[in-house]
Amino acid sequence: MESRASELLNDASIIRLVQIALQEDVGTGDITTECLFSGEAPLAHGRIIAKASGVICGLPIAALVFRELDAEAILQPLVSEGAWVEAGTVVAEVVGPAPAILAAERTALNFLQRMSGVATLTRRFVEMVQGTGATITDTRKTIPGWRRLDKYATAIGGAVNHRMGLYDMVLIKDNHITAAGGIRQAVERCRRELGDASVRIEVETRSLSQVQEVLQCEGVHRVMFDNFPPDEVRRAVELVAGRLETEASGTIRLETVRAYAETGVQFISVGYLTHSAPALDLSLELLVPRRL
Repeated sequence: MESRASELLNDASIIRLVQIALQEDVGTGDITTECLFSGEAPLAHGRIIAKASGVICGLPIAALVFRELDAEAILQPLVSEGAWVEAGTVVAEVVGPAPAILAAERTALNFLQRMSGVATLTRRFVEMVQGTGATITDTRKTIPGWRRLDKYATAIGGAVNHRMGLYDMVLIKDNHITAAGGIRQAVERCRRELGDASVRIEVETRSLSQVQEVLQCEGVHRVMFDNFPPDEVRRAVELVAGRLETEASGTIRLETVRAYAETGVQFISVGYLTHSAPALDLSLELLVPRRL
């Protein structure tokens, strides 16, 4: 977990994302804070408090936000990244110049609330399939520019990351099949053009007949059952009979995921984790500042 967080903090695209977010909010300056502290800036002490129960995720990014605005603004976590907390828990303290803390507050909380919300929803999905052998995975249905953060958050919640983007795995979907003229043609073209046997190939199917087509192709590693109801996923899993990895996908929700997991499918990809996760309610309370 620490290594994944370290990778984020050393990723130039993440640092740039934080800078963009701060620029978007602070702009030419926080005029409210500048009016309050036109002279010597007091030292402030704040606490980030969970107002709802959930998984805390994004503490390293929140710390980066404060530090990016002012190197003297320090966030000190009081719980571990990935910890489940109850409402009322103080998850971190922030110490530093009051203007910096006030100006960075909303941006830091935006990152922390979004990432904690994704991790919390993911944890609930993971818990729902415990004991079935199924693994929850995420998708590419992420906020543009947030791909690494969203997928980090699902991993903190206990899911396994699916492909990061279009570049690290072949996933032949319905439109690819249409463009290529069929499943077999699409698979054969990809195998011929890849030239790298280590690149995995997955094929999306919409019917049991398409599953049969995939089983007749060479070089496929995983077959996806897209928008199959649970009883049809069960039949598809039986049809595959362990010859390929299996994945269920398509409008799977918390109330239905257990039924899918009990079909024997190995992976369940859930776009809902990142496209519809509610933010975890967190707030920053500033204590009475002291003069420097």
